[in-house]
Amino acid sequence: MSGLPAPIIVTALFGRQDQGWFDAQRAAHFPPERNVLAAHCTLFHHLPPSAVDELKHRLTEETRGARAPDARIGGLMSLGRGVAYRIESPGLVAIRAGLAEAFAGLLTPQDAGGWRPHVTIQNKVQPSVAKLLIGELSRDFRPRGVEIAGLAAWWYRGGPWEPISRHLFA
Repeated sequence: MSGLPAPIIVTALFGRQDQGWFDAQRAAHFPPERNVLAAHCTLFHHLPPSAVDELKHRLTEETRGARAPDARIGGLMSLGRGVAYRIESPGLVAIRAGLAEAFAGLLTPQDAGGWRPHVTIQNKVQPSVAKLLIGELSRDFRPRGVEIAGLAAWWYRGGPWEPISRHLFA
C-alpha cells in the first residue's frame, strides 16, 4: 500500500460459492488482459479519501448484527461493449440509498445518478461480441438467488484494488 490518498470504491461482497461462480463467468468472458479484478457489484465508484473513517463507521453500522439482504440474479444487462448480470435486492438498494444520502455532498455525478446493481462479466469488447454473448447466455438463463455476505471498501490506485475494510452481515 503506497499510503497516498486515493479514491475509495465501495462494493457488495458475495458468499464464497456465488463469488466463485461470478469469477468463473468473468474468467470465461472478460478479455484476459483486462481481467485484473475479482467479480464485484459496485455501490460507489469514487468517494474521496477524506471520507474513509466515516465510511468505515457507516458500513459497520449497516452490517453489524444485521441479516444479509435477500438478493437474486434477475437477468442479463447489455453494457453495449459488454455484458453483466443484473442484481435485484431491495435491501441492498435501501442500504446504498442511505449511504448515498449520508455522503450526498461528496458523490461524483456517476455515483449521484441512478444506480443499477450488476456484476460485469464482459467489458471492453466489440458490441457485436457482447451481443453474441448476451444472446448465448439468455437462452439458458434462469433467475437465481445470490448471497450478499457483506460490504467492502477499497482504495483505487489505478491497478488492482487495495482493501480498506470488510464488513460482514450477521
